[in-house]
Amino acid sequence: MTAQRAPPIYGLLLSGGASRRMQRDKARIEYGGEPQLLRAWRLLEAVTARSFVSVRDAQLGDPLRSGLPQIVDSHDAIGPAAGILSAQAVNSRVAWLVIACDLPLLDETTLRMLIDARDPTDDATAYASRHDGLPEPLCALWEPSIHALLKRRVEAGSFSPRKALIEARIRLLPTPGDKLDNINTPEEFEQMQHHIAQQS
Repeated sequence: MTAQRAPPIYGLLLSGGASRRMQRDKARIEYGGEPQLLRAWRLLEAVTARSFVSVRDAQLGDPLRSGLPQIVDSHDAIGPAAGILSAQAVNSRVAWLVIACDLPLLDETTLRMLIDARDPTDDATAYASRHDGLPEPLCALWEPSIHALLKRRVEAGSFSPRKALIEARIRLLPTPGDKLDNINTPEEFEQMQHHIAQQS
């Protein structure tokens, strides 16, 4: 497949999680006075042809999300795989650049490096986790060819996007350091705020 024939890249910002460990909506957490959902949205818009926010039914009217193009999860209570499958169902002919909304250190350079390393004949392009070396599914480029595998795994009761990537034919890039560190608890949020303040 030539570069000219490669599927276009759309962005999917995952924001449908229940945020139970954080005890509040992670999308609303602010760094530098800006909700991290909007910060992540700007990153996606800068590198993709079109972008969408993944939401649950209950979030459709949320003021933070309602002003952005949305894709509603068509699967209940299966985690990030719901958002990815729902996006693929909306458009199965594009590659989806999927990122979680709770990656406060993610930057445009890291996303462009991912895109530049892409080979559309692979099923996906992903970074290796700096914690275990396995593919990071929530900052990854999912090609159209991986849809059948992910759908089959979910229908079989396996809801892990990471395990789908492990089974697929992917291009695995070296870890980009701490750029993909996510925040799940109030304690981690406080630590991240301190870390960002030290860098600024």
